Amino acid sequence: MKLYYSPQSRAVRPRWMLEEIGAPYELARVQLGTDTKTPAYLKINPNGTVPTLVDGDLTLFESAAICQYLADRFPDKRLAPPLGTPARGLYYQWIHYAMSGLEPPLVTIFLHTINKPEAERIPVLVTEARAQLQTVLGVVEQAVLGRTFILGDQLTTADVMVGSTLVWAQMMSLLSDERPATSAYLARLASRPAFQRAMSD
Repeated sequence: MKLYYSPQSRAVRPRWMLEEIGAPYELARVQLGTDTKTPAYLKINPNGTVPTLVDGDLTLFESAAICQYLADRFPDKRLAPPLGTPARGLYYQWIHYAMSGLEPPLVTIFLHTINKPEAERIPVLVTEARAQLQTVLGVVEQAVLGRTFILGDQLTTADVMVGSTLVWAQMMSLLSDERPATSAYLARLASRPAFQRAMSD
């Protein structure tokens, strides 16, 4: 397996998964905006972004899909609950909630406070995104209250997806003391050796 990767990007998610799994893989570090725009790279990822996972004849370029694929490819690692169980349904919910609930307001805040030139920033979008983020973080807070991981006592891909997105919130100082269960949950994830290896650069 080969993972095309750039630090502080969505590629952290499959890298964390691969570290949890412990299977051998090749990490191909690429520079966003240059390496990812070459004709050779665009053949495997037409978006010109990361991550991209190549596993034999299969190429995937969407972070959640890669993580779900890896969980299913290595079932002995128990990174996904059994098919057909209520836990599996909740597992899918949290994977998608990371993408549809947590990530969008964070991206908006990042774009309009850090990434875009100041003249292109729209403050009202930041205000709206901050309010949206607080609602979403409240949902996460209730989900992890009294639990080790988001589904209970077993780490799953859902934790990789939610946890990696919470890291972005933490990096932008958007996690407050008002979410103690969420902060404790993220600290538990951050203490894992696989997480530390995935975030090491």
